[in-house]
Amino acid sequence: MDRLAFNASAAIAESRTAQHMVNNELANVSTPGFKRSFESAMQSVTAIGSGFASRIQPKSLNVDTVIMTAGIALIATGNDLDIAMNDKAVLGVTGLDGTLGFTRRGDLRIKSNGMMETGNGHPVRGQSGGPITIPPGFKVTINTDGAIYANNPSAVGIDAPILIDRLLLRDADGVKLSRREDGLFAIEGQPKGTDLPQTNAILSVNPKCLEGSNVNALSVMVRLMDLSRSFEMNVNVIKQSKDSDESGATMMRNS
Repeated sequence: MDRLAFNASAAIAESRTAQHMVNNELANVSTPGFKRSFESAMQSVTAIGSGFASRIQPKSLNVDTVIMTAGIALIATGNDLDIAMNDKAVLGVTGLDGTLGFTRRGDLRIKSNGMMETGNGHPVRGQSGGPITIPPGFKVTINTDGAIYANNPSAVGIDAPILIDRLLLRDADGVKLSRREDGLFAIEGQPKGTDLPQTNAILSVNPKCLEGSNVNALSVMVRLMDLSRSFEMNVNVIKQSKDSDESGATMMRNS
């Protein structure tokens, strides 16, 4: 009975990571450009230690690789700073630790100091690798090739747009990406800040649009319900094991 309760307790502990990641996906159903990256399954492994060699206990098998699903619906916003990256292009930004990271989030904005950043506060990098800065008061437009133009709306006469910089776009096709602690993408197995190799692919964006999340809310809810039922089942196993031990102890006392 002790081993039965131990296995049930181990299953509860091993399923916590999957529970956290499912909750994270559910919370990001409406986050622009969010990509699923986590898959979890339970497997049986041999318990090593004192006791019988036939002891088996559950263990969680986790895979954390960014899933770049194609064909996500675009949301037309009409905002000049919103972009949706085509194909498997990713945008280079600066992470919280100052290193290069990548994202599919395209809800851009201009800070009071003129620096361009994503909706969650990561500075956007230009083609040269440095941050993109917009002159104060200038109106920004982004072309399909990632070129950023700005013009002064208060200027008298015809004011030709000025090329400020180009978005740092990289092709992630065929590259395994993992999620960093700050939510950005990095090359799996490489140090933080490693740049993606440049290819001959023609990368483009859709201006005034946002890419939705590739999380299926219905699928996530079903997985969440399955994890909840599994938790309840394992708790019941522990309770029944306790009740059986107490019944056995009572029989021994009566005899």
